[in-house]
Amino acid sequence: MPGAALWGSSSDAEAAPGRGADSKPLRREGSLVRAAALHSAPCRPLPRRQRALPACQAGEEVRSRPGSRSRTGGSEAMAAGFKTVEPLEYYRRFLKENCRPDGRELGEFRTTTVNIGSITTADGSALVKLGNTTVICGIKAEFAEPPAESTNKGYIVPNVDLPPLCSSRFRPGPPGEEAQAASQFIADVIENSEIIMKEDLCIAHGKLAWVLYCDFICLDYDGNILDACTFALLAALKNVQLPKVTINEETGLAEVDLKQTNPLNIRKHPVATSFAVFDDTILIVDPTAEEEDLATGTVTIVMDEEGKLCSVHKPGGSGLAAAKLQDCITRAVTRHKEVKKLIDKVIKSIKPK
Repeated sequence: MPGAALWGSSSDAEAAPGRGADSKPLRREGSLVRAAALHSAPCRPLPRRQRALPACQAGEEVRSRPGSRSRTGGSEAMAAGFKTVEPLEYYRRFLKENCRPDGRELGEFRTTTVNIGSITTADGSALVKLGNTTVICGIKAEFAEPPAESTNKGYIVPNVDLPPLCSSRFRPGPPGEEAQAASQFIADVIENSEIIMKEDLCIAHGKLAWVLYCDFICLDYDGNILDACTFALLAALKNVQLPKVTINEETGLAEVDLKQTNPLNIRKHPVATSFAVFDDTILIVDPTAEEEDLATGTVTIVMDEEGKLCSVHKPGGSGLAAAKLQDCITRAVTRHKEVKKLIDKVIKSIKPK
């Protein structure tokens, strides 16, 4: 089944995707970069022939002499050097102006794209892009005997893979700490949100049940992996079609009818919203990998369509006041509506299997 994709943004799911080079925030960024660079550069005495030129102060226009290097190229080089030497201070100067180096406001998400049915060999799949962060989820359904302690339930087994392909920060070999933490986070979301009741995966009580293996592979890592994985899980589960299975009473074997398929019963629609904390007070949504490294802490809020809190994930770092946490929950409710609207459009735009 061919995939379908729609884009969405933080402010309006139907707004034009991305910001071009001529958008207002990016022009604002240029002025801030020059100001940050010039603030960091010490003033040097000018040669005698140039003493009549204005002093090098932040924000002043300095005219270059004919044949000399342009002011724009020089300021960009100075800004790049300042960002390399003092990356945190570089970010702080943008945060003071309520914007970020990539042109976004503090509460603005990157462009979100979802493509459903990307893997034709899987029982359900979805590819999600959150800015540069790209995650693909494939779901494979198999038979298994129900657990002894719950003979009327099936299984959902998530696994997140962060290979060296997606970022140089990851190494080949067994799953690293971040991949294991992401896998556990997805397992907790499935359990706490009750996105699918495991009883719905039981085929024959005490005899046969479905096992849904949910494999996530990050193709490009640029921060906020938890939001992307949660979105990809929801989209992939809504794409799953399971065949009708009956148990032959004479042989006791399972008989599969591939011509009759049914979708999963998705009971809840959990959506994750991640925040980064700067200097223990400033909150920014949808942090990039660089912002996550510089932040003093991160927190992820998972909400469902009823406004219920499904999960709060905070892996250490600086604490959050009650008022700040409430702000995060309020923003997560708004984000849920945006994501739900986006995924509903994608589902309606494609034909069932």
